[in-house]
Amino acid sequence: MSKLISVYYYNIVIMKKRIITVAVLCLFGIRQLQAQTLPYQNVKLPFEQRVNDLVSRMTLEEKVSQMVDEAPAIPRLGIPEYNWWNECLHGVARAGLATVFPEPIGSAASFDADLINRIGNATSDEARAKYNDFIRQGKHARYEGLTFWSPNINIFRDPRWGRGMETYGEDPYLTSAMGVNFIKGLQGDDPKYLKLVATAKHYMVHSGPESERHRFNATTDQYDFLDTYLPAFKKSVQEGKAFSIMSAYNSYNGTAASANIFLLSKVLRQELGFNGYVVSDCDAVADIYEGHKEAANKEEASAMAVTAGTDLNCGSTYRALVDAVKSGLISEDRINISVKRLFMARFKLGMFDPNNIVKYASIPYSVVNSKANQQLALEAARKSIVLLKNANQILPLSKNIKNVAVIGPNADDKEMLWGNYNGTPAETVTPLQGIKAELPNATIAYARGCELAETTGAVDSVQIKRNFDEAISVATKSDVVIMFLGLSPRLEGEEMKVQFKRFSGGDRETINLPKPQEDLIKAISKLHKPLVLVLLNGSALAINWEAENVPAIIDAWYGGQAAGTAITDVLFGDYNPAGRLPVTFYKSTADLPAFDDYSMRNRTYRYFNGEVLYPFGYGLSYTTFKYSNIKVPQTLTTGKSYTVTAQVQNTGNKAGEEVVQLYVKHLDNGIRKPIVALKGFKRIYLKAGEVKTVSLNISPESLSLVDKNNKQTERAGVSQIFIGGAQPDHQGHTATNITAEKITVKGAVYTIK
Repeated sequence: MSKLISVYYYNIVIMKKRIITVAVLCLFGIRQLQAQTLPYQNVKLPFEQRVNDLVSRMTLEEKVSQMVDEAPAIPRLGIPEYNWWNECLHGVARAGLATVFPEPIGSAASFDADLINRIGNATSDEARAKYNDFIRQGKHARYEGLTFWSPNINIFRDPRWGRGMETYGEDPYLTSAMGVNFIKGLQGDDPKYLKLVATAKHYMVHSGPESERHRFNATTDQYDFLDTYLPAFKKSVQEGKAFSIMSAYNSYNGTAASANIFLLSKVLRQELGFNGYVVSDCDAVADIYEGHKEAANKEEASAMAVTAGTDLNCGSTYRALVDAVKSGLISEDRINISVKRLFMARFKLGMFDPNNIVKYASIPYSVVNSKANQQLALEAARKSIVLLKNANQILPLSKNIKNVAVIGPNADDKEMLWGNYNGTPAETVTPLQGIKAELPNATIAYARGCELAETTGAVDSVQIKRNFDEAISVATKSDVVIMFLGLSPRLEGEEMKVQFKRFSGGDRETINLPKPQEDLIKAISKLHKPLVLVLLNGSALAINWEAENVPAIIDAWYGGQAAGTAITDVLFGDYNPAGRLPVTFYKSTADLPAFDDYSMRNRTYRYFNGEVLYPFGYGLSYTTFKYSNIKVPQTLTTGKSYTVTAQVQNTGNKAGEEVVQLYVKHLDNGIRKPIVALKGFKRIYLKAGEVKTVSLNISPESLSLVDKNNKQTERAGVSQIFIGGAQPDHQGHTATNITAEKITVKGAVYTIK
């Protein structure tokens, strides 16, 4: 009997468990069914409908919590935490292993837009792979997301600016082309999902001084705004389809950039048609009341910024928006607009959809610093190198040299090669390492020689003398001396403390080569050894003495992980250099306007009237090229595009690349205009003796000017087209490899929209 009772009770217990299990499963199923039927989780609905539904379910406090870079999770809605801050200026940055490409100023020197696109694509592959891995590990920290604050498309208007290395140089056309191609590479080509979000920065009119940026007011007239500062942002939005813009720290014409209705509402959204989100530079919203003194407190500054169009705050100031709404400074409806823009980005990144329907969710971690990306880094480093001087064809050097002196503070510095905003490569080849690998049977003697610059701190005069004497000693015993001088991210950069003379806050007070380096190269030169100078730098240098006295000069910028190999390939003839300067090399700081003057008068090759050391677009080769059979329409009708063609022949005995450049010079008087302006370029490869026909497009926009009414218009009149391997000089004469043709533009004035 007891046995039967036991069985009976056992069956009751089992039944209860089954009932409970079924009930739980039913409840879970109902909840799952409910979740599946919620519009924001329905993958078949348009993103806009899903975003609207999700935001409608959030409280004011929850909405505001999502408007700062460290956005917390909202578990009840299934929203994971997210950190918006990521960097990928020239490869994924600050997130461990990554391929490190040349700093953008170096990549710009390639004059190769396709290369920039491929760098962007490789970078976004690595970014997605890292994100996929972070998500698998449940990680959501800074530098682990998919919204990247690159590229920097500010115009490098003054070589003293420390962050110019992050840009694509001084020219609006070149910057636009490079920025658009990088953005396209980053964001991918899927019609529904973004591979990542690219952020064009810093909007607007931003390029130093670094030490004053939190309170500085940049002023320009409308001409310079439309002609120089706006074009790259316009192209990035309209052609690149960048889904994010970062507002700048500074004020523009009296209003902080992050609260500037003219910049963010009228120009960016109404005129350019931008439909993404705007993020502030870090703590720039706090600058509205702390630095610019345009608001009384956090609440007022936050309300001003959101009203103007800054949707996301890098920083914590926006947490005051809850009180700002309650006090009537801003409405919740306006908050909704910004929050919807932010969630649209997250939906377009596939963050709320199953991995199997998101194209980029399957990118494997094996792409990170893959062999293909390493090879691309080497290609980019090679293409960035500019040959500035090669007297008596001293380069390329013979590989039979027995004794080589490698001298200079930049000869064996890995971190210098990485530039700033960088990742960490698996391997970096310094110039010293590259030369040793190239010449295994030669004696390679290395000496640092000097420090980068004069320090403001205590000086060890004994060590300084020892370094100097060591350099003289190894140079004396050598057959050839290769010196690696220039600058460093330790000297120039973003708002940084620098303990060196003539450097301030990351900017430079003079554009000369630092004195210890000048003293060293002058002393080495007196030995009368074959001498090659390799510059590693992020901005132009006034190397007047060196240009006069050193037989061969190369500019290699901050070339990334493969820089040492690339430089060695150029030095010893395994690669024929074809880079071109993306900035003007001036002769003196005295030739420049005041650093804080944002007018473009007498700035950059487009407006500078003086004599320069090396012009924008300049670069030599180990071979020669000839242009012929130029075909330019002699009459153009406004509003139509035309093609310019030229035959280019490699007339030397070495294969090599040529950068074909097209410039426009307007001959009409009575209107403000550039002296000459780049309007097309193409990098081509030619075997010795080979001839290719190159075609470049002249669009209505290529011939447009900012008129007296501050309208971008194509004018009837006479213009001159230059096509060749360099820019024409300022007197309108043709430079080497330049052929000029005059054209007449007929028709009524045509407005470029």
